[in-house]
Amino acid sequence: MRTESRNFRTTQNRMRDFFSNKRWTDKAKFELLSLPENTLGFALGSFLVTQRIDAPPENHDAVRVLTNTGTSTTAEIGLQYYLLGNGSRNPQLFLSLIVGTLLRPMQLDYFLTQYQKGKAAHYFHYLDFSAMLTVPVDTIRQTFKIS
Repeated sequence: MRTESRNFRTTQNRMRDFFSNKRWTDKAKFELLSLPENTLGFALGSFLVTQRIDAPPENHDAVRVLTNTGTSTTAEIGLQYYLLGNGSRNPQLFLSLIVGTLLRPMQLDYFLTQYQKGKAAHYFHYLDFSAMLTVPVDTIRQTFKIS
């Protein structure tokens, strides 16, 4: 009985982790704007303010900043292709790719270009960018060959 309960909690945690956005701590976007202008944190705070995003920042937002990806539907699908090229593999990504490609078949050339860009970059999709907020954006881009 005790083992079943422990296994159930583990399954619950896995399900929660699968569906969560893995948000960072509640770093206020204005706190990020207090960092030096060339840093990832400042760029991320600027992105959140410009896009009027009130939620705490996520790794996904940092990837948008580093890859200069917008928030349109086409840009989001392109980002998913970029992440696929960069080695990311998860059910949410594949679902986004399938649905997105069906919604925007005329953008397939753009999507494939994004895939190639992700493939050309060093693997970075798995990094915890919350620990890199004080690192200059250009340094991160150069280090991981992000274009």
